[in-house]
Amino acid sequence: MKTNTHIALRDWAVTLDELGKGTQIMLLRKGGIHEETRHFEVNSDSFFLFPAYEHQKSELLKEEYQGNIAKSVENWSPEDQQVMVKYYAQLHEDIELLDEEKLKALYPHHIWTNEFAAERLKWKKKLPLHVLLLRVYQLEQPVEIPMLAEYGGCKSWLSLPETIKGQEAHPVLTEDVFLQEVASIKKSLSVV
Repeated sequence: MKTNTHIALRDWAVTLDELGKGTQIMLLRKGGIHEETRHFEVNSDSFFLFPAYEHQKSELLKEEYQGNIAKSVENWSPEDQQVMVKYYAQLHEDIELLDEEKLKALYPHHIWTNEFAAERLKWKKKLPLHVLLLRVYQLEQPVEIPMLAEYGGCKSWLSLPETIKGQEAHPVLTEDVFLQEVASIKKSLSVV
């Protein structure tokens, strides 16, 4: 498939690496401190995944994933003038959660600790936590783009250069495996 947008969603590099491996298919979003609306909104149904390196903390990941942060920053420095974009995603579903028990039911499906997931849920308590189920694609050729000041900070959505459109990308999971994982997540949520 070819990518059709220049919009990107920013998230931890370690999380994007797991999405790229097919280890998980979800992101948990509540919104960045610098969001215009002060809460998370889906701005596009398809988008690039933009790696963020700040605020990654190994203690917020399950023990078996804690070493992956070091791998995610191996070739990165805060002074880097370029950033490598490797993944693209299509939103399959946006599930809104307000219930901590339902969030705990998702534990087998992601890399974060229960405590970290619960903190995300409790932040801005009246607003739902968005569980984004994503069909992730790896770019045939990763794209290096200039790291602009506007790509930093605590915000979710970015507008990348228009030239990033039209990249060839391949799904990291087959459709059958992806749909099985979606069904497993929905089953976990319905049991609670």
